[in-house]
Amino acid sequence: MRGPAPRTISLIGAPLEEGAGGQGCSMGPKALRIAGIAEALAAIGHTVNDLGDVTAQYNALTLSGRAHNVVEVTGLARALADAGEAALQKGTAVYLGGDHALSFGSVAAALRHAERIGKPLHVLWLDAHADFNTPQTSESGNMHGMPAAFFCGEPGFDGMLDCPKLPARHFHLVGARSIDPAEVDLLEARGADVNDMAEIDEFGIGAVLRRILSEVEADDALLHVSLDVDFIEPDLAPGVGTTVPGGATVREAHLVMELINRSNRLLSLDLVELNPFLDDRGKSARLMVELAASGFGKRIFDRPTQPA
Repeated sequence: MRGPAPRTISLIGAPLEEGAGGQGCSMGPKALRIAGIAEALAAIGHTVNDLGDVTAQYNALTLSGRAHNVVEVTGLARALADAGEAALQKGTAVYLGGDHALSFGSVAAALRHAERIGKPLHVLWLDAHADFNTPQTSESGNMHGMPAAFFCGEPGFDGMLDCPKLPARHFHLVGARSIDPAEVDLLEARGADVNDMAEIDEFGIGAVLRRILSEVEADDALLHVSLDVDFIEPDLAPGVGTTVPGGATVREAHLVMELINRSNRLLSLDLVELNPFLDDRGKSARLMVELAASGFGKRIFDRPTQPA
């Protein structure tokens, strides 16, 4: 059986923690590198270029409403969007996070690239949370809960980043189990595709993913995937500051990533919210690396037996 078609993959570090309202996520890129992200992708047959961590492009900016650390988040997002856009002209980008506010930049890069080559984009958001708050609706003011609202064109983000907007129907949230009431209203009003864990329990994660990927295929679209550690059951991936019980199992998460690989639509991938300070001896970092490998073609029978 043939392996995956070789890709050129750029690793881009985003040591951002200011969006999360707590410390630790800035160590995520280093933890993913130590866990062997480059080696795991190269072992499948891909060319992997580690571009290092981006340096923030700071500019004075304020947003009306409640939004913390706007200058820091925006500065890194701008740098990430520029670095990502350049990387996508050569192949695929994998963003090493860093909290989920990095997706202001990573999705902006994907949207710019998709517009440049004349393709639509869909975004698959593997997360316990919708991250669809705005500075006007957020209760915490933490910007890692806002990127999806930004790139879907909600108001309140003037001056942050220039990029095309994603139609909300192209935003596919999978694994949701903690959504703020204001987010629920916005998601319903905009027609976003929300798939909570109850739906996954009822129909199976394979059916949910196949339906989403069939929509991507029908649109002849590119796919950006954003994988949050809290998509997974906290006992299995404890290295995250926003744990919500009832997440995906390891088997479900691998199936998601394997189906993404089979679709041959993957443009870019976020690995976000890894907080090594909260992890158990690198358990979550290693799992995120394994899931990324599944997304790029590692098959289940390629996996070695683990010692008892």
